[in-house]
Amino acid sequence: MKKVRMGVIGAGGIAYRRTIPGMLKAKNIKLVAVMDVVGVDKIAKEFNIEKAYTKEKDIVKDPEIDAVYIATPVYLHLKHIKMAAENGKHILCEKALCTDLKETEEAVNICKKNGIFIQEGYMMKFHGAHRKIKELIGEGKIGKLVYIRAQLSCWYPPIKGAWRQDPKKGGGGALIDMATHLYDLVEFLTDEKIKYVSAIVNSQVQKYKSEDSSTTLLELKSGAHATVDCFFCIPDEASRTRLEIYGSHGSIFTEGTIGQSEGGVVEGIFGLGTSGYDAKQSKDVVRRFRKINFKKTNPYTDECEYFAECILKNSPPQINGPEASLHIAEVTEKAYASYIQKRILKVDN
Repeated sequence: MKKVRMGVIGAGGIAYRRTIPGMLKAKNIKLVAVMDVVGVDKIAKEFNIEKAYTKEKDIVKDPEIDAVYIATPVYLHLKHIKMAAENGKHILCEKALCTDLKETEEAVNICKKNGIFIQEGYMMKFHGAHRKIKELIGEGKIGKLVYIRAQLSCWYPPIKGAWRQDPKKGGGGALIDMATHLYDLVEFLTDEKIKYVSAIVNSQVQKYKSEDSSTTLLELKSGAHATVDCFFCIPDEASRTRLEIYGSHGSIFTEGTIGQSEGGVVEGIFGLGTSGYDAKQSKDVVRRFRKINFKKTNPYTDECEYFAECILKNSPPQINGPEASLHIAEVTEKAYASYIQKRILKVDN
């Protein structure tokens, strides 16, 4: 099988913990080089990768590399996208693609000008549970979609030098870092675009410049509602990372599917919404939820394989491609703006 020869720019953090191990399992990828400013030789040795670089300019000029995965801090993404595109490398870039909409537009235009494919790294849509849920919603199992709640929180105390805690380096905090994952997931599950957005974005516990709290109210194109709540100030053990999807004929609940894992539990109840009005409104009714099985796969592996398949077929990514990146960047920008303006804002694209 022909393989895409990949390099990694920013081999620590999420790349080291998740993406590199996932990429090494991809059937259509050969990982030939890693780059980082610290500890890169150790990383290359651990994963048995042939080449290790300490400078971005060297890895993007390597003629044996077809594409790069960028996992550096967000404020460096535009610089690294430009370097990679101008050296003919296709790009899989971690979210957020850039710090704001203006930078995202510039990154997309640079790739377009150089004939480069770019895909943003929102990998949760590749989770087996979320694919199964999308299928069930599409089949009408819950009837008309009414409301979605998606939750992702963690305990992220002040850490010296942490770029996510400085909005100049990360573009913001809990909202851009975590809530954007769930904006993307809500749209994937429903096949609907976000039409209106309003958010509360502030800091309640942590003492750093980026926000530690974000709650977003969304209206989808169909009129369905969604809320996304993401916090840097709730201990991991205190949050069940729930996904709740309600429709006119039933609902689907998950725990543990949102995040970096491939596991979790899914349950659903269907075939409701046909009875008459219950004047008693009893909340003691028996709810017969059933477990929903799904295929467990590594979302990072599947994300990387999809990206590589696009390159091999010379077909631009339809999942998390440039238009999707521009859209999520606009939703993000208007979510932040909505809190400043204290009003609901319309998403144009």
